[in-house]
Amino acid sequence: MLSDDWVNEIVVEVENVPSGAESRPSSNQIFPERTRVKPGLGRRSPTERVESQVFRRGSDTKHHQLLQLSTALKESMSQTHHSPECPGIDTPCTSHETAQGQKLIASLIPMTSRDRIKAIRNQPRTMEEKRKLRKVVDKEKSKQGPRALEVACCARCLHTFSLVYQRSKNSVSELLNTTSLWQKTLKVIGGKFGTSVLSYFSFLRWLLKFNIFSFIVNFSFLVIPQLMVAQKNTLQFTGLEFFTGAGYFRDTVMYYGFYTNSTIRHGSSRLAYNMQLAYLFTIGACLVTCFFSLLFSMAKYFRNNFINPHIYSRGIAKLIFCWDFTVENLSEIRLENTKLTFHQQLTRLSAHVEPWLVSTGMAIACCVAVYYLAEYNSEFLKTHQNPGAVLLLPFLVSCINLAVPRLYSMLRLVERYELPRHEVYILLIRNIFLKISIIGILCYYWLNIVALSGEECWETLIGQEIYRLLLMDFVFSLADSFLGEFLRRIIGKRFITSLGLQEFDIARNVLELIYAQTLVWIGMFFCPLLPFIQMITLFTMFYVKNISLIVNFQPPSKAWRASQMITVFILLLFFPSFTGVLCTLAITIWRLKPSADCGPFRGLPSFIYSVYRWIDTLSGRPGYQWVVWIYHNLIGSVHFFFILTLIVLIITYLYWQITEGRKIMIRLLHEQIINEGKDKMFLIEKLIKLQDMEKRANPSTLILERREVEQQVPLHLGEQAAAPDLRFRRSFQEDNQKV
Repeated sequence: MLSDDWVNEIVVEVENVPSGAESRPSSNQIFPERTRVKPGLGRRSPTERVESQVFRRGSDTKHHQLLQLSTALKESMSQTHHSPECPGIDTPCTSHETAQGQKLIASLIPMTSRDRIKAIRNQPRTMEEKRKLRKVVDKEKSKQGPRALEVACCARCLHTFSLVYQRSKNSVSELLNTTSLWQKTLKVIGGKFGTSVLSYFSFLRWLLKFNIFSFIVNFSFLVIPQLMVAQKNTLQFTGLEFFTGAGYFRDTVMYYGFYTNSTIRHGSSRLAYNMQLAYLFTIGACLVTCFFSLLFSMAKYFRNNFINPHIYSRGIAKLIFCWDFTVENLSEIRLENTKLTFHQQLTRLSAHVEPWLVSTGMAIACCVAVYYLAEYNSEFLKTHQNPGAVLLLPFLVSCINLAVPRLYSMLRLVERYELPRHEVYILLIRNIFLKISIIGILCYYWLNIVALSGEECWETLIGQEIYRLLLMDFVFSLADSFLGEFLRRIIGKRFITSLGLQEFDIARNVLELIYAQTLVWIGMFFCPLLPFIQMITLFTMFYVKNISLIVNFQPPSKAWRASQMITVFILLLFFPSFTGVLCTLAITIWRLKPSADCGPFRGLPSFIYSVYRWIDTLSGRPGYQWVVWIYHNLIGSVHFFFILTLIVLIITYLYWQITEGRKIMIRLLHEQIINEGKDKMFLIEKLIKLQDMEKRANPSTLILERREVEQQVPLHLGEQAAAPDLRFRRSFQEDNQKV
């Protein structure tokens, strides 16, 4: 693009040219420092003098740009002098009245409305000229046939609709961002503590949305219909029910055993509501929605954070900072680091193997202790009628979940990983193995001992156990935030100052969220209102953790990118957490026998038997044969799920191959860029050698080059001196016009 000074110099010189042919000014009036004109060339026009002055300026790129501008000026001057419709400069011709303008109009007419607007917008004209040009094009287009008018009208309507849709979409997106929960608080956390700590709070908000959806679905399709036919609760409320989940809460919509097994009818209406089918389909809809949401989130984050292996590499840091330490050859440094003695390699290996053996042994010991404690707790409750005795098992499990992850965090002092991301991943793996193992042991105890023990309503007992585990985990988390983290800050600031403030343990806090959410998914079948309790828990924990973070923690000592952490969190939530929940509920629904005296499935041989009976009922109705066909050929068919699994595996394999191919292509392109740089350096060296040889062979060429350089230097100095003179003349003319 031309600078403003260059354009103003040319415009000032052209403005001094009169409209008549007789009153042409002498060249000295425009160019006081011009060169003499050869007598054989005759008298040049003002625009030719402009063009000659242009060719004396700057580099070749500026010459080309100024040549285009001077050509346009010459055309406008010739149109001003010779057009009969434009007698003088005061009545200039508009652009659409020239031949060039007619060609432009003819090229704009066949375009669509969007392309025509873009083409007119890109024209180097004023806004007034663009408006006139658009009016002329619309006028010419209106002269066409009715068919063209209909097409143009449709195209205009589509363009208007697309603009309205895009603007409304942007407005809704901005509105959702402004009204999003904790948006400002998350920005403050990310600004003070970085994206690594922010990933924990983002994950907490993501889980809160899951539970809000589950609560709305359960409350709408299970709780409200049951409240319409519910009987009055005759038990006395003591307040201890908030901690034990038993007593008054036993005969409420909170647990499985309170729901009816009959078909609900409202008044004399013929519409019926089957509670058995509603219970299964509602819980199934929640789990299916969570399943696809997890898959979609994993795919989205994986595509954004893992699909390109070179985007987030540390190549830029090496390129920028290695020179500061006089590091010239990184490959040699890597070789020196790899040349370790056998004793050093053995020491490094043992520093990683021993913590893994210790952590695995601790997890196995905790699982064995929980299993025997659960068996002892069942015998203990039979002999003790104290209502608080039921809190023994949840208390000890919560103690294990609080103490053992802190011991895992101390093992990182032995391992000393270079990257903090690797340290977090190792802690995540150890903690998820511990917590999921404990949940697995408890599920085995519930499904194989409690469910087969012949209790009156074993589904409600399992729901109460899960409620107590969830509540006790919440109480321990609050105590840890208010007491443990606060005491750690006091010790680090006043007593042992070398410790300082602690850093936020992302792995431990994230695994607490995953542990609680796994309990909610399992207990949702036995306690439909458990998502509501988890909503209150997550909402409270957000503010508690936020206050504790600001008061008791310091920002991470190592700044590192944590956008991939969300992907890992969702992956751990999907596997093994959510897949384990699906397996547990599948065993419960297909294999276990419901209680005979409580719940919507009382008296049935299995929970899924209600669906079988419903399908048999629909088989006798001609209008519902498509539902029966879908069930027998798709849902109830083993071959369908085998084919579906095969298709999913093939698609996964293809996408994996595409990803690997892109990685190979990126690596080859990097190598090609490096090789091209080496080729250019080789050619430059050869060219320099040939030039040196040519100068040595012909010394006269060196003298000619020096003379050309000396002749060009005064020319550039004269151009720089002429530019201020033209600017002074322009300002002087502007002052005269104002006067």
